[in-house]
Amino acid sequence: MSLAHGRPYLAIPGPSVIPDRVLRAMHRGSPDIYEGPLIGLVASLWPDLRAVAGTTGHVAIYIGNGHAGWEAANANLFSRGDTALVLATGLFGQSWANSARAMGVEVEVLDFGKSSPVDLARVEDALRADKRHRIKAVLTTHVDTASSVKTDIPALRAALDAAGHPALLVVDCIASLGCDEFRMDDWGVDVMVAACQKGLMTPPGIAFVWYSEAARQRCAGGDLATPYWAWAPRADAAEFWQIWHGTAPTSHLFGLREALDMLREEGMPSVWRRHRVLAGAVWAALDAWGAGNPDIAMNVADPGHRGWSVTAARFGAPHATRLRDWCETRGGVTLGIGLGMAPSTDPAYHGFLRVAHMGYVNAHMTLGALAVMEAGLTALGVPHGPDALQAAARVVAEGA
Repeated sequence: MSLAHGRPYLAIPGPSVIPDRVLRAMHRGSPDIYEGPLIGLVASLWPDLRAVAGTTGHVAIYIGNGHAGWEAANANLFSRGDTALVLATGLFGQSWANSARAMGVEVEVLDFGKSSPVDLARVEDALRADKRHRIKAVLTTHVDTASSVKTDIPALRAALDAAGHPALLVVDCIASLGCDEFRMDDWGVDVMVAACQKGLMTPPGIAFVWYSEAARQRCAGGDLATPYWAWAPRADAAEFWQIWHGTAPTSHLFGLREALDMLREEGMPSVWRRHRVLAGAVWAALDAWGAGNPDIAMNVADPGHRGWSVTAARFGAPHATRLRDWCETRGGVTLGIGLGMAPSTDPAYHGFLRVAHMGYVNAHMTLGALAVMEAGLTALGVPHGPDALQAAARVVAEGA
């Protein structure tokens, strides 16, 4: 018998749960894209997009997903033959490097594995060794969605400064914006990439690139920015169509407006705290389960290096896949696959999963997902330690 009948819960790290308010805002006919209310609605987005990112800089919007955001940033940052230094802490750092390489950028990768944070000393050494300042930009993920490793961006900025290197600092916040604390200007970030389908609680389809005035000046005249990808016409549009280089993503814009309203109403410090507390509840449960089974553990050992939006974990093959299947078909909770930890053809692939706690998520959703996971472990006969739900509830009680 299945107990999944009812409202399902999608606990994958993007796309995230869409609030009813956002769905209602999007549920309308096509508007006039030449004049009228849509023009004013889009004008209202700019200050809130800057506030969410913590910047007074420029912002360009693209119709696309996070990969589109990468390509937009690459196209504007680099000319063919320029050099990028990519700091990889998981699959998505490597994927961004591949994207830049395919566009004609010379890419150097510092690979820190799938479970470890950026080694700042290695970064500083690499920059000091670049005597001719060939490296135009340092690219990194704030939180790698696959590994859940979080990069200390202020410390990375300090490493660039200590090396005396002029490289631009470019950060992928696709998995962290609206979840983990991020302050673009205060932290000295030059370019930031994000998308709408995770912490911004809108269906996939919009990518963003925020960039500083210094980045605009340094990157002017590059030869990779085609008319579609060029950020200046979008950020400084004289006419409405130029923001999109064509037709606007109308339904998404109504949804995004509502999602930004929700973030503003809660306040970004409260949003960050909510994610930190709910992440802590998930970590407490995993620690408790792991105390009774060494095969159960989080991918990132140090809590200080874990993202607040997603937790990557291992359960020992094939138990992660068995648990995901049970939770979805018997309990109505869909967990994320263990992306990038092992090839899908390798039996080890079935030992990894991810639990998302991003965007439109609260205590009952997180505790409910953990309770279903506990039921699944019990039903499947997977050894696990006791008192996981009590530990998670205690974190919520102390953080509320």
